[in-house]
Amino acid sequence: MTTAAQDTQAGEENTLNMEVSSGGTVVIELLPDIAPKHVERIKQLTAEGFYDGVVFHRVITGFMAQTGDPTGTGMGGSKYDDLPAEFSQYEYKRGTVGMARGGSPDSANSQFFICFTDTGCSFLRGQYTVFGQVTSGMEYIDAVAVGEPPANPDNIISLKIAGESSEAAE
Repeated sequence: MTTAAQDTQAGEENTLNMEVSSGGTVVIELLPDIAPKHVERIKQLTAEGFYDGVVFHRVITGFMAQTGDPTGTGMGGSKYDDLPAEFSQYEYKRGTVGMARGGSPDSANSQFFICFTDTGCSFLRGQYTVFGQVTSGMEYIDAVAVGEPPANPDNIISLKIAGESSEAAE
């Protein structure tokens, strides 16, 4: 039998807190049952501080906001090898978080996008790996600067695994 504290801790290891320059914190529930390798990569990069300061380099109204490229160009990634696709039939909706990729299905690395609406990303189902779902703070994603790239892009101030956020600050 687990205690409430253990259940919370287990949930926290699969929850990200993303502080964004558009005004607040976006909470993302990770979906390791759907995309275990992608969740592992996101958590690894998060623990390394990889996403801290990275801009939203591609933001399309009614579609999605994309980030995760340290160069800010949409062409960069992490030092790690690309990941094999973990496509699912998860239904894209407002706040769904998916991995961006190049032409190859197995080219996801560090970039990801967050869908703005229930219908704007629906055509991506089964073609891009879903690894998370925003559970709160979508108003801050709605507020990021629009453009490809935006003239004055917003950025991720910090991305932390929930259970490590407060401990890292102490």
